[in-house]
Amino acid sequence: MLYDIKLVIDYAFETPAAGARQMLRAMPLNINGRQRLIAGRVSIDTDAVTRIDRTDFFGNQVTEMAFTEAHQEIAISLGSRVEVTSGAAPMNPSCDLSGLCLELNQHRDLGPRSPLHFLAPARYTPADPGIGAWAEPFAVAGLAVSGIVANLGLALHNEMRFDAGATTVDTPAAEAFAARHGVCQDFTHIMIIALRRLGIPAGYVSGYLRTLPPPGQPRLEGADAMHAWVSAWCGPETGWVEYDPTNATFAGTDHIVVGYGRDYADVAPVRGAIRTAGSQTSNQSVDVAPVEARLALA
Repeated sequence: MLYDIKLVIDYAFETPAAGARQMLRAMPLNINGRQRLIAGRVSIDTDAVTRIDRTDFFGNQVTEMAFTEAHQEIAISLGSRVEVTSGAAPMNPSCDLSGLCLELNQHRDLGPRSPLHFLAPARYTPADPGIGAWAEPFAVAGLAVSGIVANLGLALHNEMRFDAGATTVDTPAAEAFAARHGVCQDFTHIMIIALRRLGIPAGYVSGYLRTLPPPGQPRLEGADAMHAWVSAWCGPETGWVEYDPTNATFAGTDHIVVGYGRDYADVAPVRGAIRTAGSQTSNQSVDVAPVEARLALA
């Protein structure tokens, strides 16, 4: 599938901001055998900025911005074309939990995709007794780790209710789990905590998701949003698989990867600080359009 992706983020300040530093992680990745970034560009609609484009430890594309002069508004836009040729469902049989434990004990690689980075608690994914107790029954002896990932993700999907207004970025995963509602970030953080409790390395995937309008309704530009799902390591034969608990499915060709991290803190689309007084407003829109659909409308 070919996709054209557009992201627009606008900030407006009541009084001019004296300075700001921001980091943007929104450019889709190149992933060998799965996803190819054909073209991409980040534009910043102000002259009061210096920028650095770099790659972080986990291989994600980062645009750093420093606004050194007073400014009343900021407009950041990203445009890209991406080809997605496959998903991240398990392709090979995986070991069971005892086999996974042996493999992890022998693992020595500390590179960006080493599973050892994804076992310990992190800022948004602290160990939680309630989530841990809920996860324990899924540790079935002899069952393939990939099967445990799918069973746990499906159960979480069935127990949780998606509610766009229920939580914020800083809502603890334990709070969202206790209330059994939240957004994709909450589903993802809860599943990560649960999998790590079972000894399964698990991380956060930030990206875009193609969404389909209701039957008979036109597709609305800007109606999409950035999405999140889980990456889980199932042993050396199977490797990393990706499961979307919000939608109860392994990641497929509708899932477009932007970044990998231990949790949201590593892959937040925008992160930084602004020095200003008074109120501010911000708006974000995302458009994920299959190229075939654009050609059909031309």
